[in-house]
Order: sequence, then structure tokens, then C-alpha cells
Amino acid sequence: MAKSFKERLHKGYAQSMEIAGKPLAEEKSRYQRIRIFDTVANGRVMTLDDIVQITTRDESAYAEMLTHLPMFEHGKAERVMIVGGGDFSIADEALKHKGVKEVVLVEIDDRVIELCKKHFSEINAKAFKDKRMKFEVADAFEYLGRKESKNRFDLIVADRPDPVGPGKALFGETFYDRVKGALKPGGYATFQTGVPFYQPWEITEALEELAQFFPSSGLYLSVVPTYIGGFMALSWACKGKKALGTPAGIKKAAAAYKRSRIKTDYYNGAIHAAAFALPEWIKRLVP
Repeated sequence: MAKSFKERLHKGYAQSMEIAGKPLAEEKSRYQRIRIFDTVANGRVMTLDDIVQITTRDESAYAEMLTHLPMFEHGKAERVMIVGGGDFSIADEALKHKGVKEVVLVEIDDRVIELCKKHFSEINAKAFKDKRMKFEVADAFEYLGRKESKNRFDLIVADRPDPVGPGKALFGETFYDRVKGALKPGGYATFQTGVPFYQPWEITEALEELAQFFPSSGLYLSVVPTYIGGFMALSWACKGKKALGTPAGIKKAAAAYKRSRIKTDYYNGAIHAAAFALPEWIKRLVP
């Protein structure tokens, strides 16, 4: 591996990271090329097919916002499913909630799980030791369609990659229909929906498709420096009419977060409220 890593996810733009030391992992699994290495400025990094998936420096801005924001508004989430998420950072956040009885993570690539367990213990060691944690090496699209998945989960977090390679099945109408079927009435689902500055079409397409299957859906924002381009768009849907981000929901979440004493690095009550404030240019992308 060279002394620097360059990501060219967006046409006409690239970001570069200076690597510190020797690579920790570099291999081709059945599905994708996996690299794990330490960097000078961004901590430990994992890339899949040369696209950044996680860094220890800023993973909280992604994992916490996909997880705590819907869970604190829900208030009684007991069963959580994670689509993908083989680094277990989202699982670790969900398990911080004492009321959770089960977290099920479904990841298609067993090597991602094995390598992240070894090299990202800083953020996932507790999850692997928690008896409530279950994981299965399987196609999450297929898993969602199983009989035992129907009406099972209070929250489904789709930690999907960009729509390339094995991640393509985790976008589109059939996927959203299966997510709806696996949610309990009143349950929420959250999705990674790209960086609006460079991937504006993802917001419009996702929200148009979600509206076909869910009574209520919408958008909120986070800022994950390594997902270059400014804001990160996170979309949500509810198997019911209880929208996220209402004044009552925000107030409820802030009080629940304070009572929980859960330690976070990014999320808090004020951030929860601010996440629903959209710049005008992003508002125009919302159908």
C-alpha cells in the first residue's frame, strides 16, 4: 500500500489521507476489496473497493445519528435490526439503550465482520460481548423477506454502502417494501442517503420511493467529515403516521436522552433538533 490513500468516489473530486505505519489488512473477499489502515489525521480507516466506510475519528456522527435519534423519539424500541453494519459501530450504539432486548445485524461479508472485530475493538468490543447481540452472515435483502422477520423490529437501520456492487440490492422499491414488512406498527427505519452536495439525486429518489410505502417519511442531516462534501443526508420512514422531528418528538427525545445518561460524542438534544433544519438548496431536493 502506498503512503497515502486517495478516494475518488465523486466525479471530478478526490480526497487523500496520509497513512501512518503499515496496513493492518488488505485483501479481496468474495464480494469486495477490504483495506484497513491507520492515518495521520482520521484515525483508523476501513475502505471497501477503495471507498471510505468508517474512521474511528468521526464514526460517531454517523452511527449515533442513525440510531439514537429515532430510538429516543420512539421511546420503547426493544428490537433493532441493522442492515450491513459489519463494523458494529451502530450495534454498539443501539445496545447502549437499556430497554433493548435484541439487536440483529445482518452482514453479507463475513470477512468484514472478522476484520472489524480484530481491528476496531475500540468501538465495537462491548457489542461482541453483549448477550443481546445477534449477527448473521447473510444477504440482508433476503433476510428481510423471511417469514420470521415480519412485524419483528421497532427500528431498522440500513447502514448500506453506496449503490454499487453487493450494495445495489439495498436501494429501490422492493427493498423499502421489505423493510416495511419487517417493522412493527409504529416502528422506524433510517437510511444512509448520500452527500447532497455531490449526490443530490439520492435524496429525491429515496424520498419518492419511501413515500410509496410508508405513511410518513422525511430527511435529517449530520456532518461526517470523512464522507466528504459537507452534510450527510439521513432519511427516515415510519410504519405509522408518527413523524420524526416534530416539536413534541424533539422535546421527548431531549428528556429521554438526559435520563438515559448515555455517553455520546456527537448526538445530544440540541443536535437532534438542529438535524431537521435544512438549507434551502437541500429543501429543493425534497419532493
